[in-house]
Amino acid sequence: MSDNKVVRHYPHPAAGWGALKNVAFQLVNQRIPAKGVITLLSQNQPDGFDCPGCAWPDKEHTSTFEFCENGVKAVAAEATAKRVTPEFFAKHTVAELMEWSDFKLEDQGRLTNPMRYDSATDKYVPLEWDEAYAMIGAKLNTLSHADQAVFYTSGRASNEAAFLYQLFGREFGTNNFPDCSNMCHESTSMGLPEMVGIGKGSVTLEDFEHTDTLLLFGHNPATNHPRMLGELRECARRGAKIVSINPLRERGLEKFADPQSIVEMVTFGGTKISEIYVQPKLGGDLAFVKGMIKYLIEWDDQALAQGGKRIMDVEFLQQHTHGFDSFAADIRAESWEPILQESGVSREQIESVAHIYAAGERVIATWGMGITQHKHSVATIQMITNLMLLRGNIGKPGAGLCPMRGHSNVQGNRTIGIYEKPSNAFLDSLGTVYNFEPPRKHGHDVVSAIRSMLDGDVKVFISLGGNFSIATPDTDRTWQGLRNCDLTVQISTKLNRTNLVHGKDALILPCLGRTEVDMQASGAQGVTVEDSMSMVHISYGMNKPASPHLKSEPAIVAGIAHATLKNSKTPWLWYIEDYSRIRNDIERVLPDFAQYNERIKVPGGFRLPVPSYDRVWRTASGKAEFRVHAIPRDLPIHKAREQFGDKVFNLMTTRSHDQYNTTIYGLNDRYRGIFGERRVVFANKEDLADQGLKAGEYVDLVSVWQDGITRRADRFLLVEYDIPRGCLGGYYPETNNLVPLESVADISNTPTSKSVPVIMEPHRAAA
Repeated sequence: MSDNKVVRHYPHPAAGWGALKNVAFQLVNQRIPAKGVITLLSQNQPDGFDCPGCAWPDKEHTSTFEFCENGVKAVAAEATAKRVTPEFFAKHTVAELMEWSDFKLEDQGRLTNPMRYDSATDKYVPLEWDEAYAMIGAKLNTLSHADQAVFYTSGRASNEAAFLYQLFGREFGTNNFPDCSNMCHESTSMGLPEMVGIGKGSVTLEDFEHTDTLLLFGHNPATNHPRMLGELRECARRGAKIVSINPLRERGLEKFADPQSIVEMVTFGGTKISEIYVQPKLGGDLAFVKGMIKYLIEWDDQALAQGGKRIMDVEFLQQHTHGFDSFAADIRAESWEPILQESGVSREQIESVAHIYAAGERVIATWGMGITQHKHSVATIQMITNLMLLRGNIGKPGAGLCPMRGHSNVQGNRTIGIYEKPSNAFLDSLGTVYNFEPPRKHGHDVVSAIRSMLDGDVKVFISLGGNFSIATPDTDRTWQGLRNCDLTVQISTKLNRTNLVHGKDALILPCLGRTEVDMQASGAQGVTVEDSMSMVHISYGMNKPASPHLKSEPAIVAGIAHATLKNSKTPWLWYIEDYSRIRNDIERVLPDFAQYNERIKVPGGFRLPVPSYDRVWRTASGKAEFRVHAIPRDLPIHKAREQFGDKVFNLMTTRSHDQYNTTIYGLNDRYRGIFGERRVVFANKEDLADQGLKAGEYVDLVSVWQDGITRRADRFLLVEYDIPRGCLGGYYPETNNLVPLESVADISNTPTSKSVPVIMEPHRAAA
């Protein structure tokens, strides 16, 4: 490790005293030491509010403290005493604010008033809500066709807001509904349905109480879904085997100290999480899993020949699967050379993990964006599913598939209709209930929306939450696309970069947060979300709104729709008087939500049907399908190395610990030993030596892509780290500009943010 003051070894387990210290700091920094504590006691409680952070489910029997460090950061940032008022905007031009860091922008606090961009002064100025609605409606109604508008959705939007939003867009005439799923778990949504019949995980939280083996692929729970660590701790303490498969060594996958454990806190101890820690090369998971499967099939062939106990769950394979024979033939024919070369994992370690899997009777496989953001992501997810099918580890207690979703309602938004490629069944139902003909043409996802902005085909961009300009790849081109628009509208709680990267006209519409009381004509309203395990539950805010001028997301959507769709038969404003009316009509469109309002009265809510959980396979064959995939050897990194050799490295973008998605809560990443800096690049010690570089030096990163566009990210501090050779790690959004818009996953069109070919150059100082 570098002796630079930025880099300091952090020897402690994940969470523990470090987490408690940071919780206290966050509450003080947001000027809410007392209010914050009171607010947190209602977080993830049956009669409180759902965490606006990750989508990890709530326990049936909650404790008093159902929050984690990063959940505290999200809540504290929303409940903050800091405010961004019209007076703030009067003091600062957009050009000036563009020079501020993303951390400094969001640290200014909550937006209080609707604002409109004034090009003459380069400042935002206040306007009334009705003026804003009328302006949006007028602009939309001047478009030559509906597909010139794009409606983006953040994963924090509630079911009620998202349902109205998609209804508005489709009544307007488009399926242009890009959302954050396009950038994270779209590969999951594409890969699972043709194999198991649904693009959702099969497990419940209760399954973690019964599992004996967990395979954790490509995610960092300590930062991205910290409440999961409590479940992993309990699994480890009762003897379950946990295998972590992740290129970076992550503290939360090694050791965890539960802040609610008096013994661990007093003794400064912790619980070991991982039995084995496997570090494949970036993108090497498919080859690694295929190697595991090769061992399993070889052992099963031996058992069959010798009359021993079978490795495969033969009964399950016969009753519930299709395509095993051709799949097994492909595995038998696969050689070890590409498995070892492309995985970067030794044969001995592959064999060890295969033994652990074979010994497990109830296995859960989890995965995050370390799996979903590669060119071959869909194939990798399908290979993991193949592995789980071999021993019947889908659809039985303590076993199953568990994709780790990001934002709190990203899965719910997709369920409720936020999708650019909706099914005909959904559109038929929507049209019947609302008496109109929805558009059938598929719309834009995130990548195609940006391309259409660049081409000048998209004129209006509306964002229901999120920070589009920073979440997306190819930053310079994304910004140009947004600036090409005639109108950009940001529905936001806080100031962020996308408020500043705007179209010719621009609006900022401030909304209530999840923690705030949403008072409408019939009283205080609750909104619902769907967690990553398909549980739907209601959330009630408790804090006084940050400003009397704020409106709820459903109210804003309804206001825009009412001003735009002059002939609509939908009772937009009536819906807002009582959100139960929205839910009543959701269940008319989506039968899985039957008795919606009644079922959410039960603490914890209800689970939407997941057929694969019950071994019901809604596939073409009516069975779970095996899928054959070759180990890819023509990826962008292969092509780049053909041209530039060992100068090229494969970069993964990742979050720091003081970050959730695009929101920067601080400048530290203490589990990785980084303090006060975000422009760092993690590299293998031997790679640095081979390149004539040293930890503590600064480099510029240059993307390698065959389109003639120069993509750079300059002045990054080199940090020695335990990462496979040939691989680099860096934080996003600082490295997003290196991800070409055209570098996407096959089938899902997800940006390949975990495999970006780059060259490191000595930093060139500004002239």
